[in-house]
Amino acid sequence: MQPSSYDELNELCRTIQTSFVHLETRDSYGTEVELPRMAKWRRGEPDDFEWLQWWLELLREHRRAGRICRRARIVSEPLSDYQQWTLSHARLFADAGEEIRYAPRPLLVEIPLPGSGDFYVFDNKTVLYLHYAGSGMNAHFERSDDPKLVEFCRESFEAVWTIAPPLSEYKPQ
Repeated sequence: MQPSSYDELNELCRTIQTSFVHLETRDSYGTEVELPRMAKWRRGEPDDFEWLQWWLELLREHRRAGRICRRARIVSEPLSDYQQWTLSHARLFADAGEEIRYAPRPLLVEIPLPGSGDFYVFDNKTVLYLHYAGSGMNAHFERSDDPKLVEFCRESFEAVWTIAPPLSEYKPQ
């Protein structure tokens, strides 16, 4: 395991050869970029999503090149404000080429998951763990190319993916 960074995460996302998968396990996050946009959403104000355009274009590039990007969100129901907000614009990600599924927590009782929570697996050979503080702010990142850790995360993701309904079918309780 080696320390990593937000910059390395973005570089790994940009340079995939075949795929990335991303498992999200928290009911809320507190990223500096997202919090002001979520506050606008709470007030009922429109968002132009300009702040997301770089990511959406990256997803479109991956789709055009035949690369696969998948995200599984583990959620508690009823959904937190944060998850309601992300669901309100998840279609932007899907339209750009990212497949998204939502897994209500009760479906996961028999699925082993990494204790670290959130992670990405890049090209089935690198795992990047995202560690968060209690506030939802990112605390630090760690990267590993250890085949056992990569395989465990890949299998965990696939187990969640298999039971989670796709975005188009997900109906929150």
